[in-house]
Amino acid sequence: MSEMTPQTLIDFVYGEARMLDEQRFEEWLGLFTEDGHYWMPLSHGQTDPLLQGSLMYEDTLLLRVRVERLAGQRTYSQQPKSRSHHLLQQPTIETAEAWHDPDSGRYAVRAAFLYTETRRDQQTHYAGWSTFQLLAQEGALRIHQKRVDLVNCDSALRSLQLFI
Repeated sequence: MSEMTPQTLIDFVYGEARMLDEQRFEEWLGLFTEDGHYWMPLSHGQTDPLLQGSLMYEDTLLLRVRVERLAGQRTYSQQPKSRSHHLLQQPTIETAEAWHDPDSGRYAVRAAFLYTETRRDQQTHYAGWSTFQLLAQEGALRIHQKRVDLVNCDSALRSLQLFI
C-alpha cells in the first residue's frame, strides 16, 4: 500500500473537525471503518476502554443512533440546535505509536484542540487532544478509532450534545 503524505493526514483531521462544526454528521459517520470506535477515556493514561470506565466508547452502531437523534425533530434537547467550534493545533503524525505502520496503511495522528459548544445563552469549553487511528482503504482514509482525551476528563462534566 502506498504511503499517504503527511499533508494528506493533516488535511483529513482538519476536514473531520470542519464536518462536525458544520453538522455534517452523516458524512462524518461515513469516515469510520465498519469496526470503528469513538472513545473518550474517563481518566488520564487510560489504556483499555473495555476493562475501565469511559466517558464514551461507542461503536458505529451507537454513533449512528446518536447521529439519528441529533437529526430527529423530537429531540427537544436540540431545539434550537447546539453549535460547535473546533480550534485545532496543527496535527502531528505519531510515528512512535504501535498503531502507526505506513507499510500496512495504518497511521496515528494527534491534534490538540480547544472545543466550544453553545446552545442558546450557554457556552461550554473543553480542551484536550484527539488521537486518530486511520486506515487507508481503497485510496481513502477512514477512522478506525478516534480517542478524545479531555484535560479535565476526571471532573464533573456538562452533558455533551455533539462530538468533540
